[in-house]
Amino acid sequence: MITIYDIAKRSGYSITTVSKALNGYTDISEKTRRKIQKLAEEMGYRPNSAARSLSMKRSWMIGVFFQDHVNSGLLHPFFIEVIESFKKEVGKKGYDLLFFANQLGEKEISYVDHSEHRNVDGVIILGLSRNDPFLSELVQSEIPCVSVDLDLVGKHVGYITSDNIEGAFQAMEYLYSLGHRKIAHISGILETLAGQQRYIGYQRAIEKLGLVYRSDYIVDGNYTVEGGEKAMKKLLSLHEPPTAVFAAGDLMAIGAIKAAKEAGLRIPEDLSVVGFDNISFSQYISPPLTTVHQQKDLLGIKAAEALLNLIEEKDTVPSILTIKTQLMIRESCAPPAKP
Repeated sequence: MITIYDIAKRSGYSITTVSKALNGYTDISEKTRRKIQKLAEEMGYRPNSAARSLSMKRSWMIGVFFQDHVNSGLLHPFFIEVIESFKKEVGKKGYDLLFFANQLGEKEISYVDHSEHRNVDGVIILGLSRNDPFLSELVQSEIPCVSVDLDLVGKHVGYITSDNIEGAFQAMEYLYSLGHRKIAHISGILETLAGQQRYIGYQRAIEKLGLVYRSDYIVDGNYTVEGGEKAMKKLLSLHEPPTAVFAAGDLMAIGAIKAAKEAGLRIPEDLSVVGFDNISFSQYISPPLTTVHQQKDLLGIKAAEALLNLIEEKDTVPSILTIKTQLMIRESCAPPAKP
């Protein structure tokens, strides 16, 4: 087994210098660090994780808190892609992920207690609602934290999100440009940042485009295919059903299309549908779904960069970053049918 003593002997550097190069210390030159790291790789050096943790006072673990609102868990395509890119980015710096259960034994405990119990260096949060009772304690703690699609702000807490408002406005503007004036909204969970902001984008479009706001055109779809299907059935039962639907998530849009087809409607000739997320299989359904693209890889990468900065640079100001969205025009939309 190759040790830092072997590397020091081969390189001619002191054991202290070799240790600093391999453990990320900044008080040696970049040229020296690269030379030692290259030699260590060539010699097949593998760091001892326990010794590394003791020397740098870190666990090299990042905790993942995820709230499952709709029993889809991390199987939801959006979360899979965000977490995957996050994992790859922190992995480059030697960190592993620890997914927390909701309970410790028989007792439900706070995020702070969980984090301290497992001694993680920082945490990432996904899918939580704003009214979660344990969030305020986490915001006030010393634990580095980054959330995705949740506007948490604190001394050691920042967040990354997509431009949900603008994305929703773009979807509505596109439907309007096709001639639609009766546009319904299948909303996500309004207690979440994304659900609320996409609803706000819908409202702003209604106002700026001079459309009539109708409360019966707003139906909760709960971010699921089943929820979207149920919401669409409710909209189709109205005396004056919509000619177009903007769903706050692709899964709900897919459910809406299913319900519309079962009711004998053609997509897009009789009903236009726009989603949000651009999950991978949205382009493969029939017809391919027009949707608002979220840069899911970039969300994960930026969340990782922000959290690593908080962990490794103690005086870093937490990041608050909004990532641009893009409307992906496919075949699920067309001008409204003539009366």
